[in-house]
Amino acid sequence: MAGPRAWTLRRRLVVGIVALLAAISLIVGTVSVVALQTSLVRQLDSQLTTASSRVQGVTPPGQTGNGGPRPDDVLLRAGLTPGTLVAFVSNDSLDGAVLNERLGFTPVTDAQNEALLELTTDTRPTTIDLGGDLGQYRVIVTQTSTGQYVVIGQPLSPVSGTVAQLMLVILIVTIAGLAAAFLAGTAIVRVALRPLDRVAATASHVAELPLERGEVALAVRVPDADADPRTEVGQVGAAINHMLGHIASALAAREASEKKVRSFVADASHELRTPLASIRGYAELTRRGGHELPPDVVHALARVESESIRMTSLVEDLLLLARLDDGRSLESAPVDLCLLLTDAVSDAYAAAPDHEWQLELPDEPVLVDGDGARLHQVVANLLANARVHTPAGTRVVTSVAVDGEHAMVRVADNGPGIDERVRDSVFERFARGDSSRSRAAGSTGLGLAIVAAIVEAHGGTVAVRSDTGDTVFEVALPVAVQD
Repeated sequence: MAGPRAWTLRRRLVVGIVALLAAISLIVGTVSVVALQTSLVRQLDSQLTTASSRVQGVTPPGQTGNGGPRPDDVLLRAGLTPGTLVAFVSNDSLDGAVLNERLGFTPVTDAQNEALLELTTDTRPTTIDLGGDLGQYRVIVTQTSTGQYVVIGQPLSPVSGTVAQLMLVILIVTIAGLAAAFLAGTAIVRVALRPLDRVAATASHVAELPLERGEVALAVRVPDADADPRTEVGQVGAAINHMLGHIASALAAREASEKKVRSFVADASHELRTPLASIRGYAELTRRGGHELPPDVVHALARVESESIRMTSLVEDLLLLARLDDGRSLESAPVDLCLLLTDAVSDAYAAAPDHEWQLELPDEPVLVDGDGARLHQVVANLLANARVHTPAGTRVVTSVAVDGEHAMVRVADNGPGIDERVRDSVFERFARGDSSRSRAAGSTGLGLAIVAAIVEAHGGTVAVRSDTGDTVFEVALPVAVQD
């Protein structure tokens, strides 16, 4: 069972209320029992005093020793109540009897005689346990006019019975009261904490909103009735509303900044395409113009042409990402992933025949709705990633299968794997693996970011798992709904 620190506020309040009522009930019950017991004992002491006066009034004067009065005679003549004890002490001996309910007499036993003989001559009432059927007695020692000591006692059983009955009543009433307090407290606390539940529901709803990217309409707020600053819950609700307003302003500013960046990247990429094409064209034209050029110039022109091609590819990738970030819709048509994977693996084999390329396809076509050119780019980028970051002779297996409502495209290789320090960031832009996946050629770091963006635009997901000798990229795409 969880400790009190892990309890909910509702449970703490209810337990606190019940515990407080239990403590109050315990105090009131204890005081009541002690007060009643004290009052009954005082009444019993008053009865003892009265009984002593009666005994002295019926005791014949001048009778001492064995010829003194008998306890049974005194009990009858004094008119005492049943249960009263009278004992005469003479010459270190005691003669006593108890008046029973049938107005008969029960003589005290030797053990009870010894207990009575141990009493002092103190005239104050005291409590003694006589054991046997008599139990505890409240007794008083008096001296008659003849100098004889008389012990008079009243049973404490009526007092104990009354006190026990009161304790039982208090216990029953306390249990019933605590049960009622628990039920009523639970209902009252539940009603009192409903505003806090609504505040928590609002916070949970905000926590589930996709705030990581795109335009965010953060219109959720705590209701005004639960944001009254005059109450504790209202102060929490008002603070959450203030926080949500601040977050909404920050998200709006972030979105505006991101739009400017995307617009700049898209415009810059678009504007760079023309001069890059011109640079590439003039370099190629000069190199193939039939002019006698020094070898170093020919090499320089070839490098200019190569770098312009690489720069153009980078610009195209940036432009594509900017368009995808801007939410531009892609073409949608049935695409057979089996044919797409066949073409992509064939291209990969042509680019890197030193790798072992394998293709695993089902017997039936696997159709998805999407942009065929972009989906081909996804597979091509995954295969290029496997080709660039693995050594020659690496086996790369490309497969597709239907799993429920998704088509699962997998690209697996037995290369050195991805360093765990960069594994979680491989789909970020300009992310690069370290030397554990040695690159055979340069990389812009945008290939896997484009894969993630295109797959997300198609309503799918992409994931990677990697160990030494086993790296798998898995793309899940919704299967096309066929008539």
